[in-house]
Amino acid sequence: MATVLAVDDSPSIRQMIKVVLGPAGHTVLEAGDGAEGLAKAKSEALNLIITDLNMPVMNGLEMIKHLRTVSSCTGVPILFLSTESDEGIKLQARSAGATGWMTKPFKPEQLLAVVTKLVRT
Repeated sequence: MATVLAVDDSPSIRQMIKVVLGPAGHTVLEAGDGAEGLAKAKSEALNLIITDLNMPVMNGLEMIKHLRTVSSCTGVPILFLSTESDEGIKLQARSAGATGWMTKPFKPEQLLAVVTKLVRT
């Protein structure tokens, strides 16, 4: 199936993503902040990146801006998974190159459905 990078400063959220996507056949790699996520995205072949917005070192928005300049990452879908729901921030994320947005807390079946759709397109 797909190789997914989960970028979130919360280990429990990364674990939840693994618990939801792993049984569906996806491989989930983890990063604890945007800088670590950027480094992993540059070194791994990814089908999808799921990222939080608010993280230490480098936030999700900054990470996306950097990712979209990396040739191997330009076509990789990026899903924001955040507690933020402000429309202005969502617009900034789309402008930076985010493919979609989900708010936390999330329903496992909803995350799986969105991931399935994004890795197919």
